Amino acid sequence: MAKRSKRYRALAQKVPGKSPLPLEEAVKLLKTFNNTKFDQTVEVAIRTGIDARQADQNIRGSVVLPHGLGKPVRVIVFAKGDQADQARAAGADEVGGADLAEKIKNGWLDFDVCIAAPDMMGVVGPLGKILGPRGLMPSPRAGTVTPDVGRAVREYKAGKVEFRNDSSGNIHAPVGKLSFDEQKLVENIRTFVEHIQGMRPASLKGQFIKGVTISATMSPGIRVAV
Repeated sequence: MAKRSKRYRALAQKVPGKSPLPLEEAVKLLKTFNNTKFDQTVEVAIRTGIDARQADQNIRGSVVLPHGLGKPVRVIVFAKGDQADQARAAGADEVGGADLAEKIKNGWLDFDVCIAAPDMMGVVGPLGKILGPRGLMPSPRAGTVTPDVGRAVREYKAGKVEFRNDSSGNIHAPVGKLSFDEQKLVENIRTFVEHIQGMRPASLKGQFIKGVTISATMSPGIRVAV
């Protein structure tokens, strides 16, 4: 186990052990951890009771947070014709087709989200080995393969977050910056958790959400009562 810094250990002493706190109190406590030279990202981790080996229990999707993520989101779009024009008008950072694919094959990955019109998947498909491991491959389930590319660009620019469970059934996602005021963080976190709660798999037996923890980039986690 990595040795924790003196700063981290001091912060950990403020956390009430395994006792979950109401969301508002947890956020208030997390805000006191804002003692670094950079604006830390706030993340939420949800422990679920799903069996990730069962395809019908896996959780994947996206949600638009009411107050965004507090950082610019670089969005590229594979589209042509009117859809390309719509993507540019919506604020896409790069729009293209085979030329954009070639740029990525040559090592360019300076973007956060990749969106594709359905008729461009023949161009995007061969990029799977590059984009897939980085979580950037467009997917209909995540809403990044869509005929309405303009809407998708606007949503991601406004703070849309993609998520999927890991092999242990846990779900992690960024929900803002530590510089956000408390109410904005509370509303972003609540929006995310409630969205996940509404995705309970029909085949799941027993408890769905077993625990929720919030943390910042360089802080200990704080358990939240749900």
